[in-house]
Amino acid sequence: MLPGLEAAELPADAIEVGRIADAWGIKGWFKVLPYSADPEALFSSKRWFLLPAEKGARTFSGVAQLAIKEAKVHSDTVVASAQAVDDRTAAEALRGARIFVARSSFPSAEKDEYYWVDLIGLDVVNREGVALGTVKELLSTGAQTVLVLDYAQDGKPQERMIPFVSVYIDEVDLPGRRILVDWQADF
Repeated sequence: MLPGLEAAELPADAIEVGRIADAWGIKGWFKVLPYSADPEALFSSKRWFLLPAEKGARTFSGVAQLAIKEAKVHSDTVVASAQAVDDRTAAEALRGARIFVARSSFPSAEKDEYYWVDLIGLDVVNREGVALGTVKELLSTGAQTVLVLDYAQDGKPQERMIPFVSVYIDEVDLPGRRILVDWQADF
């Protein structure tokens, strides 16, 4: 294990939120590529869990825990510093590491706001009770977010897209694991 990293177990509710891109400066800071345009999970958690890079050199193995001192936006990127990562060499050794944060440490979403990760896997049903599919992923089209659903028709896997806007979304029931929509199967 690298200096500054502590062996750990990945929490059951861990969500991958970004990866370490490179060292930043000479005092152990590093650049982070967040997977969200609004990387609040990175800022709210003081414990990041790291897995080695999927490609390239692996400088550690297993799951490591990193105690974060500070994470902030700098220009168009996120930079962070951690306990026991005090020089450029230590920061460079983290390059490519995948960052996970426990879902339980995410900040609470506002009313009618949802984390994408919470919507994936929900069943989507229209007002008539017709099952339209299961949320496979979400796409950001700039103007709006789109739900991408998986469903089967005549035994063949299909994909359906529904804009995630209030005109079409009647209700998101996270505990019930479903989304009620004003959308027809033949749209």
